[in-house]
Amino acid sequence: MAKNKVKYIFITGGVISSLGKGIAAASIGLLLKSRGLRVTIQKFDPYLNVDPGTMNPFQHGEVYVTDDGAEADLDLGHYERFLDVNMTKNNNATTGQIYFEVISKERRGDYLGATVQVIPHITDEIKRRFETLARTGEYDVIIIEIGGTVGDIESLPFLEAMRQFMYAQGKKNAISVHVTLVPYIKAAGEIKTKPTQHSVKTLLEIGIQPDILICRSEAPLTREVREKIALFTNVDVNSVVDAHDVSTIYEVPLQFAKEETDEIVLDKLDLTCPKPDLKDWKKFVDRVKNPHGSVNIGVCGKYTEHQDAYKSIAESFVHAGAANNVKVNLAWIRAEDLERNGAATYLQDLSGLLVAPGFGERGVEGKIAAIKYVREKNIPFFGICLGLQCAVIEFARHACGLNGANSTEFDRKTAHNVIDLMIEQKKVTAYGGTMRLGSYPCKITKGTKTHRAYKKELVHERHRHRYEVNNAYRDILMQHGMVVSGICPTNDLVEIIELPDHPWFVAGQFHPELRSRAVNPHPLFRDFVKVAMEYRESHLD
Repeated sequence: MAKNKVKYIFITGGVISSLGKGIAAASIGLLLKSRGLRVTIQKFDPYLNVDPGTMNPFQHGEVYVTDDGAEADLDLGHYERFLDVNMTKNNNATTGQIYFEVISKERRGDYLGATVQVIPHITDEIKRRFETLARTGEYDVIIIEIGGTVGDIESLPFLEAMRQFMYAQGKKNAISVHVTLVPYIKAAGEIKTKPTQHSVKTLLEIGIQPDILICRSEAPLTREVREKIALFTNVDVNSVVDAHDVSTIYEVPLQFAKEETDEIVLDKLDLTCPKPDLKDWKKFVDRVKNPHGSVNIGVCGKYTEHQDAYKSIAESFVHAGAANNVKVNLAWIRAEDLERNGAATYLQDLSGLLVAPGFGERGVEGKIAAIKYVREKNIPFFGICLGLQCAVIEFARHACGLNGANSTEFDRKTAHNVIDLMIEQKKVTAYGGTMRLGSYPCKITKGTKTHRAYKKELVHERHRHRYEVNNAYRDILMQHGMVVSGICPTNDLVEIIELPDHPWFVAGQFHPELRSRAVNPHPLFRDFVKVAMEYRESHLD
């Protein structure tokens, strides 16, 4: 593409939340990238928290962590998984960050005595952030997703900033894509367009005319329904995109391609590009939809009733399953239930167990009991962050004879603090953004299962934790058979442990799920699923 001004695509949502704005943004981004354009996506969240780092996972879902240590919205995970690119702190902004910046400037006297107001000061700061990534010169198209639902009070400053920004950029440089609901009323047997009409009307009252409508529905939209929507929303009928439900989120880009959504976008932005190359994506989706087998793997965690808390883990299993040409059936196991009812109740029919990350004491003994069960039964095991810490505690207690071994997070008076607070964390008093966050190096030991998976001696993985393996206990753990297969070379921190005489007993202090991509699965997830398949085959009646 010839060197042009950066183009912007704004994505908003109406009627209800959870319509899939993030998936729509990621899908459009993938289609444009597959045509050779340099694409990135920003998410603007309307909550007052500076970031989601201190939010309860039941409310917000998982906290996504970028290489540069930003704690961000889980939609950034969709962006990375679809586009296979790394996001940064500049790809996510919140109302909290924006107000914090404006108030800090006011305290410094930057506004020269002016009365600080939502317009223009807050909206100007939002617009400045719209252009942050454009100023790098690295992108042709920037997709900006506005969180929340049109009509929310919290979103109004973002929508006003969007209106001003689009007007300044001009029609061929910035377009509006509105994701909306077209419900099917089963009792009446009809698809209803009125919610979409009202949603667009709300946008029009703000001064924004959508250029494209992405209409979510249970069933395909007829031409008649599209024409009716177009008539009442001032949107060209060919720009009313049918986004009916599909069997997997990874099919959405192909659905959009069939609807020629990328062609519509390119036309409105006056761009000319080659046809998209979706060969690898189609192969991946075919494997997701038509696997040659299945394998049952348990996920033991604290928040299993709200699976968005483990969104990246769930998606990593989709990627790893496709790589192995199987469907991974996840059994979500509440750690407290396992603690009460015993490990065998939940684990005896599984071919693998992942112990999930988390914070706090609740359910920890259940996780430890689960790990003991799979270690002794030779069932494939994979631990992430707290999963590694629980594996070390379990091994210390039952293989090393260190009675009462624990983490000081759960028992400050434990005689054997095999897991302890990191030295640099001991003086930390504030909770927001103060953990060990972001990408750190890990040196891999040759000849280990980990090395066979990565096929590298140095990798970089993302972290989010305060506690670590206490190096004072490393020797005794190793004397009893535990292998430290990954070390952070900058501070000698234990990153990966494994048991060599076990089919697959591997745990990492980092979060591998944050690096898994749809067409490029994380090697540890890939090999874990492979071993789980082998275990299933060897235990078939």
